[in-house]
Amino acid sequence: MPQFVSPAQAVSHIKDGDTIIYNNFLSVINAEQLSAALNERFKAEGHPRDLELYCSAGLGGWTPGNVCEEIVCLGAVKAVTLSHFGTTPEIARLILENKLEAYNLPFGVMSHAIRAAAGGQEYIISDTGLNLFVDPRHKGYQLNEKSRRELVEEIIIDGKRRLKYAVPRPDVAFIKASSCDGEGNISMEDEVAIGDALSVAQATKRRGGIVIVQVARQLEEPRHPMEMVIPAALVSYICICPEQTQVQGVPGIDPLLSGRQQLSDAALGEYVRQQSLQSREDPAKLLIARRAARELREGHVVNIGVGAPEYVAREAARSGLLSQVNLTVESGPMRGLPAGGVPFGAAISPHAICTAAEQFDFYDGGGLDICFIGALEIDRAGNVNGHYHPKKLSGIGGFINITQFTHKVVFCTSFSAGGLELEGDEQGLSIKSEGRFPKFVDSVSALSFSAENARQSGQEVLYVTERCVFKLGEKGLVLTEVTPGVDLQKDILDRLPFEVEVDVLESPSPTTA
Repeated sequence: MPQFVSPAQAVSHIKDGDTIIYNNFLSVINAEQLSAALNERFKAEGHPRDLELYCSAGLGGWTPGNVCEEIVCLGAVKAVTLSHFGTTPEIARLILENKLEAYNLPFGVMSHAIRAAAGGQEYIISDTGLNLFVDPRHKGYQLNEKSRRELVEEIIIDGKRRLKYAVPRPDVAFIKASSCDGEGNISMEDEVAIGDALSVAQATKRRGGIVIVQVARQLEEPRHPMEMVIPAALVSYICICPEQTQVQGVPGIDPLLSGRQQLSDAALGEYVRQQSLQSREDPAKLLIARRAARELREGHVVNIGVGAPEYVAREAARSGLLSQVNLTVESGPMRGLPAGGVPFGAAISPHAICTAAEQFDFYDGGGLDICFIGALEIDRAGNVNGHYHPKKLSGIGGFINITQFTHKVVFCTSFSAGGLELEGDEQGLSIKSEGRFPKFVDSVSALSFSAENARQSGQEVLYVTERCVFKLGEKGLVLTEVTPGVDLQKDILDRLPFEVEVDVLESPSPTTA
C-alpha cells in the first residue's frame, strides 16, 4: 500500500544519477508540486544531481525558468530526452549553447517505448522517422556535441529498413492525477488527458523504482474499478496537493476541459464566436484557416496542430462543421474542440480521451484522414522543417507520427514571419509589411517531413499560406492558388529563393480577415 507523504518527503528518496520519467503533456497533467519540491531540495542540499529527465511530450510552463525546467537551470541535470522543447525555453537555450546533453525523439515513439518498457522490452521497432532527422543516417536527434548516445539504430527485417529505438530505464516516476481512494488507487477525472500514466508507473515499478503521484484529494467513497487509472500496487508515494491546478498557470478546474461538462457542437460554435469578439485574431492565421478548412470532408478523422492549425478548429466550429468531422489531439482527446494556447493538449468538451500510446497506435496505422500542422521552413522539394532552427529549438513532438502516416497533410503557415502585416477588404488581400523571416528556403535546416517519403506512400500534400497555396508535385512545389489582391510576381515569385512551377487555374473566392 502506498504511503501518504508531503512532496518534500517523497522527493527525498530520489538519488544522484536517477532517471526521472514524467507523465506530462506540456502544461497539462503536470506534476508541478513534485517539481517544486525537487527544486527546493536541490537548493538546500545540492542533491540529487546528475539526474536524467525523460518525458514523451514536454515539460510545461512556456515561460523561461518555470518550475518544471528549474531543476535543469539549477545544474542538477546531466541529460534530457524530450519530444518537445517549446514550453521549456531555458532548456532549449542550454542545448543550443552545448551546455546540456539532450535528445529529441518523436512523441509517439517515446510513448510506445514507455509501454514497451512496462513489458520488459529493451527496444521497439518502428517505421516512424525513416529518412528523417531521427534516422541514424541523419543523426539529428542528438542535439549537440555533448549528446553522443546511440538511441536509434537502423536494422533490416525481411529486406526492409526499419528503426530500432531504445526504451527508457526510469528510477522515479512523477505523475499528476485528480484523486485517490483509501487504498491508493488513482483516478484522473479532472484531468484533460491521461498521457501514459499507467505505463509510466508500470515501467518504473518493474525496475524497482519509486512511483510518486500527486493528487488534489482523497476520495471518501470508492469509485468503480474501471475509473481507477493506476492501481495502488504500483504506487510508492501519494502527495495530497489541493492547490494543484488543471493547467499550469491557469487557476481552477474547468469541467469543459475534462469532459465532465459537455457543450453541443452548435454551442461550441457560439463559444468560438464569442471568443473572437473578445480578442483580436491574427489575420494571417485566420486567412490560412479559412482556406485550409475547405479540405475538410464529412466523416474525416482529423489531427489539429498548434499555432495556425488551431484556427482551423475554430473555423470548423464557426462554420458548423464540428458535427460532421472528428477532431483529435495527439495527447488523447477525441471530438470536441481542441484547445489552443497554454492548454494545448486539451479539448473543450471532448467525447472520449484515449491514452497517448493508443492515440498513436491509430495515427501510426494511417487512421487519420487529414491533418493540419505548422511549419518552420519549407524548401523547393517540398520538405518541411517543423522542429529545429539554429536559433530556435521547438522539438518534434508528434509531428512525425502525424505527418508520416496521414492520408492528406495540410501544412498551415504564413509566407513569412516576424512583422507580417496584412489588410483585407472586398477587393482582396493587401500585404502592407513583409515579415523579416522567410518560411520558404532553398534547403531546410532539419528534415521533419520528407517529400520523397510522401510521394512513395501516395500522400496528398498542401502548403497553405495567407497569400497562396502550393501542392506537392512530382518534382517539388507547385503553385496552385493565389489569393485575390496578391501580386503573383511581386508578393510570391520574387520572394521565393527558387523557381517554382505555376499551375494557377483560377483564384479562390475573395476571403478577407
